[in-house]
Amino acid sequence: MTSSSETIGFIGTGLMGHGMAKNIVEKGYPLTVIAHRNRTAVDDLIQRGAVEASLEDLAAASSIIFMTLPGSPQVAEAVARMTPHLRSGSVIVDCSTSDPTVTERLATDLAARGVHFADAPLSRTPKEAWDGTLDCMVGATDDIFARVKPVIATWAAKIVHIGGVGDGHRMKLLNNFLSLGYAAIYAEALALSRKVGIPVTTFDSVIRGGRMDCGFYQTFMGYALEGNREAHRFTLSNAYKDLRYLESMANAATVTTTMASAAKNSFAGAVAQGGAGPEDYVPHLTDFVGRANGV
Repeated sequence: MTSSSETIGFIGTGLMGHGMAKNIVEKGYPLTVIAHRNRTAVDDLIQRGAVEASLEDLAAASSIIFMTLPGSPQVAEAVARMTPHLRSGSVIVDCSTSDPTVTERLATDLAARGVHFADAPLSRTPKEAWDGTLDCMVGATDDIFARVKPVIATWAAKIVHIGGVGDGHRMKLLNNFLSLGYAAIYAEALALSRKVGIPVTTFDSVIRGGRMDCGFYQTFMGYALEGNREAHRFTLSNAYKDLRYLESMANAATVTTTMASAAKNSFAGAVAQGGAGPEDYVPHLTDFVGRANGV
């Protein structure tokens, strides 16, 4: 149990947020949540000790507010609604994968009202969120990092202070460039493997346990090899959004994006072919790339 005087608000109890919020309340922090389309998650959190409130009442009741939302437009909308009700000295922590330029703008706007802002995006999957073993990369001033770290530690096992506000989101985009780049390569390699007559099981028997094996490969292959549609529950539409943010960051930095744009286009093709649903996940990219190649 914690002896902290912080009161926590949590916005976005979806695939990742449910587990994160569960760990916050179970570690003894007073927790307020808002309604989510996944009513099961909210009801579960209330049963564990959380309180449900409107967004405006959550803002007024909370000293630290965490958000796990689809992207910057949703984050900006939530902040705009909360702003008149926020306590001076409170902290908003954006755990979404967001556009760093929007993150910096929100931080500047909130600072004028005496409210702090930090970015703390995540890595790993809903399983690690539930287990409290996520990775987290934080952009914040030193004093705000010290304040929010104990709460983040309820749901993250690896916490890295990247730098100032916006740097967490910059690092997250780089992280997702690597993972989603792998996904695009895996999907294309599997399509080619099938096309030249090498079964998925044979492909996997060579890669698994070798130098090209990794944790992301294993969760990705949970679908291609075993048919587990929930092996890695991160949507194709979110992946496409993240790579668009990465491309925008690279454009602002005057960096060519030969590889990043190729990976983005792979996900753009999947979304354009109908892969924009809430249960269309990154490993399902193999289906779209395969169909485009007659597999």
